[in-house]
Amino acid sequence: MAVVDDVIIGVDPHKLSATIEVVDRRGVLVGAGRFTTDRKGYAEMRRYVAVWPTRVWAVEGANGAGRPLAQRLLEAGEGVLDVPAKLAARVRLFDTGHNRKTDALDAHSIAMVALRTPGLRRLAVDGDLEALRMLADRRDELSHRRVQTVNRLQRLLSELVPGQSKRDLSARQAKGILATVRPCKSGKRAEESLATASAPGAAPG
Repeated sequence: MAVVDDVIIGVDPHKLSATIEVVDRRGVLVGAGRFTTDRKGYAEMRRYVAVWPTRVWAVEGANGAGRPLAQRLLEAGEGVLDVPAKLAARVRLFDTGHNRKTDALDAHSIAMVALRTPGLRRLAVDGDLEALRMLADRRDELSHRRVQTVNRLQRLLSELVPGQSKRDLSARQAKGILATVRPCKSGKRAEESLATASAPGAAPG
């Protein structure tokens, strides 16, 4: 591992791992590695590159698959460039004569794109954008939870009242259907209680 003053770190990001290649401004390989993306692996990667204090990260798809890692690096004060996947694929083809993918080849191609391509988008921490992303994620989470609740409610209602199945079920409609149910067996009573508890907007009994 060579120590130089100014390096580019090409990153091939995946959900569970990140493969990096470190090159100097002449394109000479000075370091490489593969790290997991959990806290331990991320910390190991940061320690590994600490020997190069003047560095910039080139992350493939920094607004897509590489976004989680890119955001972590930005929050840590690192400089991050966004490398489009198409550019990396083109460089890989020119440099190797084929387009077969490996994580190491991808990291090399990404580093070369950053080295050879002026004007790549440099990412910056955007507080407003990050707040909007968090709100959108929360909305998606709540929407997913509502779908799960409605699906469970519809399943229970189909057992309590065969033939009663409605896609867009409101709390009022669910309560109206439940009001017609008079279960005779303990199992049906339990199902009715679960359905009542699952009804969107239902108040505790």
